Amino acid sequence: MKRIKQLGIVICALALGLTSCKKTEKVANDAAEIPNVRVQQVTEREVEQTYELTATVQPQVKNSIAPSAPGRIRNILVEVGQKVSRGQKLVQMDVANLSNLETQIENVKRMYKRTQELFNVGGASQQELDNSKLQLDVAQTNLKNLTENTFLLSPISGIITARNYDNGDMYTGQMPVLSVMNINPVKLLINVSESYYSQVKVGMPIDVKFDVFGDQNYQGRVNLIYPTIDDRSRTFGVEIKLNNNNNKIRPGMFARVTMEFGKAKRIIVPDVAIVKQAGSGAKYVYVYSDGKVQYKQVEIGRRVDANFEILSGLTVGEQIVVAGQSKLVDGAEVKLVK
Repeated sequence: MKRIKQLGIVICALALGLTSCKKTEKVANDAAEIPNVRVQQVTEREVEQTYELTATVQPQVKNSIAPSAPGRIRNILVEVGQKVSRGQKLVQMDVANLSNLETQIENVKRMYKRTQELFNVGGASQQELDNSKLQLDVAQTNLKNLTENTFLLSPISGIITARNYDNGDMYTGQMPVLSVMNINPVKLLINVSESYYSQVKVGMPIDVKFDVFGDQNYQGRVNLIYPTIDDRSRTFGVEIKLNNNNNKIRPGMFARVTMEFGKAKRIIVPDVAIVKQAGSGAKYVYVYSDGKVQYKQVEIGRRVDANFEILSGLTVGEQIVVAGQSKLVDGAEVKLVK
């Protein structure tokens, strides 16, 4: 009996020891699960308001040269790269239809003249004279249209940028015979964040660089500001005009546009504090308060050295996590470290 009592005491002691160990282990694990973070107070400072965008050079005007109906191309009078003037003859189509119509219109003119003479002596009515005049007007309009579609003229002064047919080909209407562009000036179309809408003005100087020309700087000016904001991208269109007197800048070139808006006070946070949400492109930071962190979405602006401007989402004085974000979730309890 004595041995049984001793054995019971040992078992109880072991059980108490095991319970105590489990409690100690649980406390240790709980302490280990609280992540360590380093925080930094949100401040603001004056920064240069430089807005950088990319664009593709476009011609001021682009025209496609083609007749209004299919036909045989007899002679293309210009080549790609050639400068042309407004009203210059570029293409001659088949003249057979034009010759036939010119013969017909001579007959219509004679008929009208005869009807007019008869009307003057009472041999024709006013209605007959009017009908004859109408036929002549229609024939002359048709002749004008056919002439324009037989001898194709350049509507602008510019440069030939494409030739899609050869002499003797049949024009089918699938693509123009020629393309002509006015490339002085050229234009750039950019989409600017709506936060700058009140600051962009017509005539505002714009710095432009082209990768192909290295660090050489060109200056353009805002020529047009589109009046609406895109509700999906929250941007508005701006057209920049750029003089191109030597035709050095060509349509299709890649351009880098810099817009200067002076200085402004902006909230600046280290780039390491920004957390990107996978799949959405949204940007977040962890804000620390009373031992816990909150997941907060922010709108970032331009990069400033190793920092980012914060356009919205944070206020001065808040504390944000700048180290230890990898193990955090919204509402998590954290431990501060220096």
